Amino acid sequence: MTDQLTAEALYLRLGGLIADTPDLNADPTGATYRWVAQVLALIEAGKLADSTSLVYFKIASQNLQGPLRDTNASMILTVAHQALAKAELQAPAELQGAFIAAGHSFDAFAAVGKALGTATADVFIIDPYADAKLLIDYAPLAPDGVSVRVLTDAVYSKSLKPAAEHWAQQMKQPLEVRLGAPRSLHDRLILIDGKTAFVLGQSFKDLAKRAHTSLVRMPPDAGKLKIDAYEVMWSSATPL
Repeated sequence: MTDQLTAEALYLRLGGLIADTPDLNADPTGATYRWVAQVLALIEAGKLADSTSLVYFKIASQNLQGPLRDTNASMILTVAHQALAKAELQAPAELQGAFIAAGHSFDAFAAVGKALGTATADVFIIDPYADAKLLIDYAPLAPDGVSVRVLTDAVYSKSLKPAAEHWAQQMKQPLEVRLGAPRSLHDRLILIDGKTAFVLGQSFKDLAKRAHTSLVRMPPDAGKLKIDAYEVMWSSATPL
């Protein structure tokens, strides 16, 4: 698909289906077969799999009962995820890496790490519900020598301050945490080098625990508006 809007719609629809994958290892229901048919239709429409993979997908989808059910379920998921990866490459850059399925904590870790890894000087994280998990699991993914800033709500988690203190004792990256006015923060963002903005669908403390979420790079114009607005908020925020 060469049309950008079509590529965008394909990626979003396929990603949405995969994020809501039914239990293929359980007895199939009508909803299971509808899901499989919808995924297959998108894969074929976008030419996201070769003919051999399509044959394997179709055979597996017709044999979701019986002794080979687990093997066939695995085949369906393998082809679907390979197709999603190909659709991602065709999608607009700001959408890439958007879907993180519930329970896929490593996918969340990898997606955040990929975003932070692009920084060369400054990582600015906005999360009104930031707690120790942000500093323990995610902020260390920033490259060495890159400063880390965190803006959170004035009513912050009690675990955040001791985590910041331990960071100062051990980590090489400079860290500064500030508190915005109560209930003034409504976004979860990762801002990179004052140039690139990523929107996170959930706070770091809950990332992909119980619900599907997303990490999406904003278009440059919209991202600059966010960056400028939060730099102003940072300048008037209170140090932790």
